[in-house]
Amino acid sequence: MSNFKSNVKDLFSGCLTVPNFLSVIRILLIPVFAVLFLQEHYIIAIAVIIFAELTDLFDGMIARRFNQVSALGKILDPIADKLSQISIVVVLIIKYWDNAIKYLFMFFIIKEIVMLIGGALLISKGLRPVAAEMWGKIATTVFCIVMIFVLAFGEGGALCDITGFTLPNAVTWALAAVSAICTFGSLLGYIPGFVRQIKEKKEDK
Repeated sequence: MSNFKSNVKDLFSGCLTVPNFLSVIRILLIPVFAVLFLQEHYIIAIAVIIFAELTDLFDGMIARRFNQVSALGKILDPIADKLSQISIVVVLIIKYWDNAIKYLFMFFIIKEIVMLIGGALLISKGLRPVAAEMWGKIATTVFCIVMIFVLAFGEGGALCDITGFTLPNAVTWALAAVSAICTFGSLLGYIPGFVRQIKEKKEDK
């Protein structure tokens, strides 16, 4: 119990930072985006999710520039990333329910489930989930750009009527595939750190 209290104390030590505040805002905006999009307020929904993703960019910049990196931030940021990605994917699956591309979108949910199981396993052993590496951040950035573009210009997209431009189905597939490849690569990148922590835990016993 004392170790648990100590871990919690360490987790929340120095947590009142601007980057953490931005991460919380991003998490709170996720259901707002989903509800707006599903109610067909497409343009506002796209604006909300773009703003939410910009907070991800700024919180990292601020954390590094002003040395506001915290233990809680290392957990909040990936949680916000995962919730954001899941909400976008769920919206896309609903939107493309009659298109086989929905199965490709489901891959992203499977990846998050695998990450969740891996993180839960680490926590159960008193370890902390592996922080996002460079490839994880790249995959997240590619995902956000691609999926927001699909939401805006894919079949029945938010900006199709305004711009008169709609992505061909083949291009939508290609973009989603590129994002899926990046996501799979980032998933593989977590494995060495995961295995290393498990081995170090066994060696400490």
